[in-house]
Amino acid sequence: MPPLGQLLRNSGYEAVLTAVLLFGVASVVRWIIGASPISRTFPDIHLELLLVGVVVGLLLAGLILSPLGKASGGHLNPAISLAMWRFGVFPGWSVLPYAAAQLMGSLLGVLLARAVWGPSLAESSVGYAALKPAPGWSNGMVFLVEGTSMAVIIVLVGVFLSVPRLAPRVPWLVGGLIGAAIAGLGTVTGGCVNPARQFGPAVFARQFGFLPAYLLAPLAGAIAAPWLVSRFQHRKVMTHRLCGDPGLDAVHDDSR
Repeated sequence: MPPLGQLLRNSGYEAVLTAVLLFGVASVVRWIIGASPISRTFPDIHLELLLVGVVVGLLLAGLILSPLGKASGGHLNPAISLAMWRFGVFPGWSVLPYAAAQLMGSLLGVLLARAVWGPSLAESSVGYAALKPAPGWSNGMVFLVEGTSMAVIIVLVGVFLSVPRLAPRVPWLVGGLIGAAIAGLGTVTGGCVNPARQFGPAVFARQFGFLPAYLLAPLAGAIAAPWLVSRFQHRKVMTHRLCGDPGLDAVHDDSR
């Protein structure tokens, strides 16, 4: 069990990292989806979502590989923290502090973006970067797609973290998969796959109708994915750190 001070420090890092991520997400949506020279140059929503996916994916990979990300594990997502616990490489008592820090970071990141970009962040085309499903979609449909998407991501992350030669590529895997989810699901569910991604924007936009699905679906995927990996793969995940270095204080089955 890690010292309390280390847990508080790493939770603080997760809050900072998630705040930077949400500031980046809100800023990217403001300048690519909202009224701007970029959106006038590229008016097609699918191309805009592709641009958003590329930028957010690169930002996410960079945050995971940053000094703070290497120290905390670079989860930036309550579902990832939950999944790492279910893989047996992250202490269960750290999941809630990490999740609380990530959600707090989400609020702080959007607050900072509002302070920097002003009222333009609240315009209808931006809406604080809060996600909405396509017309006609129900909470159940959003839950199914978002939960399945998160499960697929975690399965692949688990496989990569169990193979030494693949583990260093995990940050780019995560960034690429999140970018693909944004580009592919952006006009359907938004491609959230992260409770912290939606929490801050939805609070500021006062958009609560689909928030339970966006918050709970990735967690359901995080519970299902480790079970699937254990059924079909015999190698164990070596570390909870998404930077992929299995030599960094991996916590094994006794952490559950």
